[in-house]
Amino acid sequence: MSKSEGREKLDLETLKSNLIEKGVRYFLGAYVDGLGVPKSKVVPIEKLPDAASGSELYTVGALEAMGDLGPNEDECVGIPEMSRSIVLPWDSRYAFAPTDLYFKGDRYSHCSRGVLKRQVAAASELGFTCNMGVEPELYVLRRTAEGYEPFVPEDVLNKPTRGYDIDATMLADNFLEPMVKYITELGWGPYSFDHEGGDGQYEFDFDYTDVLSMADRMVLFRLMSKHVARSIGCIATYMPKPWPEAFGSGAHINISLADSAGRNAFQAGSNEEGERKYSELAYQFTAGVLKHISAITLVACPTVNSYKRLTPRGKMNEMSWAPVYVAYGHNNRTLVARLPRNRSCLEVRHVDSATNFYLSAAMILAAGLCGIREKLDTGTPCEFSTYSYSEIELAKMGIRRLPKTLGEAIDDFEGDQLAAKVMGEQFRNSYVSYKRREWDDYCLTVGDWETERYLHMI
Repeated sequence: MSKSEGREKLDLETLKSNLIEKGVRYFLGAYVDGLGVPKSKVVPIEKLPDAASGSELYTVGALEAMGDLGPNEDECVGIPEMSRSIVLPWDSRYAFAPTDLYFKGDRYSHCSRGVLKRQVAAASELGFTCNMGVEPELYVLRRTAEGYEPFVPEDVLNKPTRGYDIDATMLADNFLEPMVKYITELGWGPYSFDHEGGDGQYEFDFDYTDVLSMADRMVLFRLMSKHVARSIGCIATYMPKPWPEAFGSGAHINISLADSAGRNAFQAGSNEEGERKYSELAYQFTAGVLKHISAITLVACPTVNSYKRLTPRGKMNEMSWAPVYVAYGHNNRTLVARLPRNRSCLEVRHVDSATNFYLSAAMILAAGLCGIREKLDTGTPCEFSTYSYSEIELAKMGIRRLPKTLGEAIDDFEGDQLAAKVMGEQFRNSYVSYKRREWDDYCLTVGDWETERYLHMI
């Protein structure tokens, strides 16, 4: 054993002892499947050094969108990033560390975290660190004899919306308070939370960090919210549009680059009104994202249900506030991209709550870096409400709509070489195949709407 190996073993033994002192009994080295759902074996804490060295093997071919590794193939090895290990604040019996997958000595082609790490490295080669914030929205629902309803019954009594409503927020404190407590204990720096516009819909805002850490955080955030909801007899759902009249649940990604000195490379001072101005680099990054936005959409909005959100109005009695059109503005929430005046970042607004954050962040970062390398131009910002114009009128202005269905998004994703470059040919092909099966299954399903509309029509 070398001295470095000896130090590593000693550090792991020390970590194990520290965790045991905190009451930890089990260790989770968690990776995600292609959909972003966390997976892990449960390892007794006494075996932590073995798990850290890759003792846990996984037959990932049985998981969602994880490739064709069959029963005759070797298993993947999970290597936890032990420097990022934490004790779960809602259940201190468990320690958790984000994990990378390896296959036959190399990073596994379908490791979502590895996909993002490659783009982090690409940014570093250009002299940048990527930072990211997320604005996660979710619904908390209770199952009743009539179906799923908001867990606070009063929500349905106040129409049309209870967005930012103080009373509605306080009535939800048995979900919100433990969530904020745990977010604080994790050191994420929560700075606001609220009742959103949907019945039973909530949003949390906390500090940004580097892009990999934020993607790791979002895995934990979902896991944590599901636990807290279960503890009060409810479910937390990240289905983007749980029913036709609901406001959609987004997960806006706020992304920026920092230079080697840690300065925000998107910022270029302020105007006379105190509004932040943007650097040429920020506009190039934005142009790259807009160029590849249709391909990004498949991972940003990955379900059939996602596209029920991306509409100006839908079944609700008012505008949806959803980002529907491909353009950028500074304070225009009808668009997919926004360069807000109160902070220095690109807000990618169409990303929804069902996304695999490793993949969506990787695609957005890669597209932005392409914009920088190619010195792309964003053109003139769009500052008017695109909801007020027809798609024909918008097309004449050079503004197109995002894909309207999962099927369109699959075609755009498959037709853009950026997807293959970012995810690799194997992962890209597996993801497309999985999503095509999902889309085909939906298209072949005869639902209640069709039966009620057509059974006696003809």
